[in-house]
Amino acid sequence: MSKKTCQIIIESGNDYVIAVKDNQPKLHSHIQRIAATRKPTSRVVETEKTRDRCTTRTVEVFHDINGIDPSWTGIKSLVRVERIGTRNAKKYHEIVCYISSLIASAKEFALGIRGHWGIENRLHWVKDVVLKEDCSTIRLGNAPANLSIIRAIALNILRRNGHTSITIAQRFLSHDIDKLLALVE
Repeated sequence: MSKKTCQIIIESGNDYVIAVKDNQPKLHSHIQRIAATRKPTSRVVETEKTRDRCTTRTVEVFHDINGIDPSWTGIKSLVRVERIGTRNAKKYHEIVCYISSLIASAKEFALGIRGHWGIENRLHWVKDVVLKEDCSTIRLGNAPANLSIIRAIALNILRRNGHTSITIAQRFLSHDIDKLLALVE
């Protein structure tokens, strides 16, 4: 995300929470330095266990933004998220840094960040795995984007009609044109 995008977001009266990527090395290292040398304004530690995964997330928020380039319009918080755990019996450790125009607690940032990834995963996993979007051989012009939009519309129609499992919905509806048409009436 660029500084210009942050400025446009703020000028439109909105707020942002933006992951700091490797293409912003100064900002990323500055957040890491602050996290290593200063006490967070707010901190929360959460552990989540599922069938094949155990993750401990530590979210720290820093409101001391001294030293951050002022051209990052609206920045009020630095957020550091550390994830440590096991996935399919393999250990992992990752740190993601965020900047935000919001002043919020670590718990609020944790909920927002997790909510965002839940939405991302819910949509993209279904499109990739169930609808086999990644296997598509269509690569030219606007066709890939158009088909992606059509897939998203189809998912929305199925979900609005109460189908929580897209795989089951496909099996149930795939050979019954009357049921398919009833979804969009």
